[in-house]
Amino acid sequence: MAHWLFKSEPSTWSWDQQVAAGAKGTFWNGVRNHLAKQQMMAMQKGERGFFYHSNEERAIVGVVEVIKTYYPDHTDETGKFGMVDVKAVKALKTPVTLAQIKAEPRLAEMALVKNSRLSVQPVTDAEWAIVMALAVEKA
Repeated sequence: MAHWLFKSEPSTWSWDQQVAAGAKGTFWNGVRNHLAKQQMMAMQKGERGFFYHSNEERAIVGVVEVIKTYYPDHTDETGKFGMVDVKAVKALKTPVTLAQIKAEPRLAEMALVKNSRLSVQPVTDAEWAIVMALAVEKA
């Protein structure tokens, strides 16, 4: 299974709001980038992703799971873009900051480092394992 990273500004949609949505989860809408759209179209039910607080915090704070695959985004007036549904799985023991990720040589090729503006990104199995280890090591 693939892994992903979902970026959100905490002032728009926070980890706490995602957790509060419970098992029913929420739709991940508003993506208006064609590469991010392709990433979402590739997602399969049950795949996991990092929940990343952008701008204010710049840290991976939790793990979400895709619970519904790609379908039309009702907020897109053009009809070109879609969304997936995700639910919170768990908070990271300790958030992993962008600074930590950039300081880790094994993460130098991570999409978050190379193409930080992309709102939905793939994460390799190796990157996933390294970030999860960083979240545990700091605790």
